[in-house]
Amino acid sequence: MSKAVFFDRDGVLNADTNYPHLPEHIQWIPGVFEAVKAANEAGYKVFVITNQAGVGRGLYTESHVNALHRWMREEFKKHGAAIDDFAYCPHHPTEGQGIYRVECECRKPKPGMLRELIARHGVNAAESLLIGDRDSDLQAAKAAHIQGCLFTGGDLAEFVTALL
Repeated sequence: MSKAVFFDRDGVLNADTNYPHLPEHIQWIPGVFEAVKAANEAGYKVFVITNQAGVGRGLYTESHVNALHRWMREEFKKHGAAIDDFAYCPHHPTEGQGIYRVECECRKPKPGMLRELIARHGVNAAESLLIGDRDSDLQAAKAAHIQGCLFTGGDLAEFVTALL
């Protein structure tokens, strides 16, 4: 079983700027590439988890999310860092439209995305950690028996290196 670092996306890897869903919307957090590379070099798998209620609200599509994640993976690769997988929740229990208006197990603070990645990649939750910028991230980590770490800004590489 492997250990992993789970990164929340908006607010941790990139600035949380009103439903970013295109590459031109992404404003990287300082130290982001070095942080992921440090996790890679320390033997951790790296995953990104993100609530994407903008899909459920009809602001953009799941295709936009998947395309952005492919682009992000390539940007990290250019910097010698690797993201192993992404998971996202397109649902919203009250604002979602159509099939997206549902109370699900994947929307943080519920741990569905974490549990899915843990199962798919053979992750040891007890040796893993989640870096998030909201209480809902930490609640999801706790429910999945993963150490939750609150990132409040600054240089992400410094924050991650201190944890590893």
